[in-house]
Amino acid sequence: MVLNVIPQTPCADDAADQRTCLICGDRATGLHYGIISCEGCKGFFKRSICNKRVYRCSRDKNCEMSRKQRNRCQYCRLLKCLQMGMNRKAIREDGMPGGRNKSIGPVQITEEEIERIMSGQEFKEDAPEHTWGNNGDSDHSSPSNGASEGNQPSPASTLSSNRSIEMNGYTAALRDQYINTSMSTHYQLLPHLFSYAAQSGLLTPQPRGLYPQSHPLVLQLVAAEDLSPLTTPMLIEDGYKVTQVELFALLCRLADELLFRQISWIKKLPFFCELSIEDYTCLLSSTWQELILLSCLTIYSAQIFGDLADVTAKYTPSDDELQGFSEDGMEVMERLIYLFRKFHQLKISNEEYACMKAINFLNQDIRGLSNVSQLEQLNKRYWYVCQDYTEYKYPHQPKRFPEIMMCLPEIRCIAGKLVNVPLEQLPLLFKAVLHSCKSSLTSYRTGPSPCATAPSGN
Repeated sequence: MVLNVIPQTPCADDAADQRTCLICGDRATGLHYGIISCEGCKGFFKRSICNKRVYRCSRDKNCEMSRKQRNRCQYCRLLKCLQMGMNRKAIREDGMPGGRNKSIGPVQITEEEIERIMSGQEFKEDAPEHTWGNNGDSDHSSPSNGASEGNQPSPASTLSSNRSIEMNGYTAALRDQYINTSMSTHYQLLPHLFSYAAQSGLLTPQPRGLYPQSHPLVLQLVAAEDLSPLTTPMLIEDGYKVTQVELFALLCRLADELLFRQISWIKKLPFFCELSIEDYTCLLSSTWQELILLSCLTIYSAQIFGDLADVTAKYTPSDDELQGFSEDGMEVMERLIYLFRKFHQLKISNEEYACMKAINFLNQDIRGLSNVSQLEQLNKRYWYVCQDYTEYKYPHQPKRFPEIMMCLPEIRCIAGKLVNVPLEQLPLLFKAVLHSCKSSLTSYRTGPSPCATAPSGN
């Protein structure tokens, strides 16, 4: 929503081109919610306020905000929006385009007010009749600022009521409230409302049937996946010592095969005809590392943590390689090991994986997209489908869906940090990660507790 359009004169156009977003430094497109900002930060601020999202930052709440880094920490991004004067009162309550008051400008609010917004306290007071869940961001907030345990992330706030809510009574008004734009009749009954008792855990969730719209959508996503084993050879004869160059070459061949499978996957997606080739190219260019990482942790995990781990075990790094291992490499290693353990604990099904992958891929905050609104609709569609399927399949695991969704920002963060690791350090990184994860698997199977063993020095 643009509150003040810069006059379309040559001088004004030149000035606008030179202006930068006060939040992330990207090229500004005008005056949004009281301050000069880009389209990305404008949309992020609107979604955060309209959907009453609460984020978390595990660092010092002073993360860098730039065009490349702005999606890494949603907490610090929203914090800066408020500190720079973005005016939440300029957003229409229904979330639709068009300002509530065109004359509203930037505001200066106290630290106490900012803290009330960031903690979600203000949202609770704004809706006394209902309790709104603390939500993560559907555009994949970073792992350190997702919803805390027990909070349920969602692309639109999840409403809890003191009375049981009739699922099938999904009226047009509620649809507009949650989706912001109308959906086709085929998707109108997707569930997103929960009774207070089930949400709070006071009552054991009762098994229910899968909503009819969800089943075919999940099947279509699974059908688009290539679930066959990877064909890249990963068998090494006993006694052979793998060199750094050989292991690096193997990792490159694996990446090539995995990337080719992602390209083939896009062409089989059920919504392939709903977006342009340019948008698909833009999405794949920004998410291919995340898609590959997600697939390695799920459908190809047996080969990656089995065959590939055996190959890396035959590689012995030099003292120089060990001493020169970077801080970025150490952080990626720790995060990957944690994520592996989380996925091993959850035991993600193929259906859940297919939904997670589609949700991660359909990231409307990526720069250069032409059809952002359609992307947001698709993202929400599969978010609700995944939520419905998970709650149907695992009725006695009420926290499973938010836990699964919070794996996505962790994957996004790791992929972003992986590009900072020098290429020559990748063989050592993979050796360390795969050895630790394989040791964890051994301890899970044979040890008295699920605690992972420390990696050995081989």
